[in-house]
Amino acid sequence: MTRSCLFLLALPLAASSIRIWQTNSAGDVVDVIDPATNKIVLKVKDIEVPHGVAFSPDGTRAYISCESEKTLWATDTKTGKLLGKAPLTGHPNNISISRDGKRVFVGIVQQPGAVDVIDTATMKNIKSIAVKGGIHNTYVTPDGKWVLAGSIVGKMLTVIDPETLQIAWEKPFDLGVRPIAFEKAADGSTSRLFIQLSGYSGFAVLNFKTHEEETRIKLPSEPSGGHTEGGAPSHGIGVAPDGKTLWVDSSLANAVFIYSLPDLKVLGYVKTGEVPDWITFTPDGKLIYIANSGSNSVSAIDTSTRKEVARIPVGEVPKRNGTVVIP
Repeated sequence: MTRSCLFLLALPLAASSIRIWQTNSAGDVVDVIDPATNKIVLKVKDIEVPHGVAFSPDGTRAYISCESEKTLWATDTKTGKLLGKAPLTGHPNNISISRDGKRVFVGIVQQPGAVDVIDTATMKNIKSIAVKGGIHNTYVTPDGKWVLAGSIVGKMLTVIDPETLQIAWEKPFDLGVRPIAFEKAADGSTSRLFIQLSGYSGFAVLNFKTHEEETRIKLPSEPSGGHTEGGAPSHGIGVAPDGKTLWVDSSLANAVFIYSLPDLKVLGYVKTGEVPDWITFTPDGKLIYIANSGSNSVSAIDTSTRKEVARIPVGEVPKRNGTVVIP
């Protein structure tokens, strides 16, 4: 049944505004947070089971994968108005977008697994790339040269050429591949990947150029008292915009741990809500937003003081989120 889209805009947008988009994986709404006030200023409603979110380079469009419909939505970032939908080949998970904004890469978790490629000008599915196992997350490397797809059931990282849409190489793991963060080399290319794995409280470090795993970093055992949901004791990881720190969620600690880069020494932690699940930074790196899927909230943390400055109530089971600068 088709339902109309309802939108609520509570506060006017400035000439140029930063917004945090938070999907709620057990609900039918996307909450949009203004980091200047840490208040929800927009609700995109009637998108049942929203999953991933990504943005056009100019900040005017948000793309959201809708699990219930097996579609990709395009919405206006200022108003939340639905601009179009693209049908997908199966049940989607997370998404990413090319640097030029012309293509969205949608992870299809439904077996046998694929990466659907959506042309954003026409909102048409131009290719479905077969991979080994259902895809949980897709990423575009910071330099835009590669598309990565991680499979939990296939225990595989697949690297795709975004120009030819062909698989360039694969890297098998002994555990399912979950969220990934990227470290840039001096020339802007990708130097290392930090990869969270199913059932592992920590992350693997992969040399992107040699395709070899260098080490695995286990998170500290303290603090404790949290619990794991969905086989992921550590789910949510990101490199700060200045490239100097790596932030890693821990469901077992209900906290985010901070590591220095490039030496990967633990610097400390900040407590969050229950089951921290995904992270996004403001462009200046001053704030990090962490979705607390176990407590239906988002923690806003000041990265310099390492203090939680707000805990924002959102919808049901918040997971994927992202940051956009709206013109």
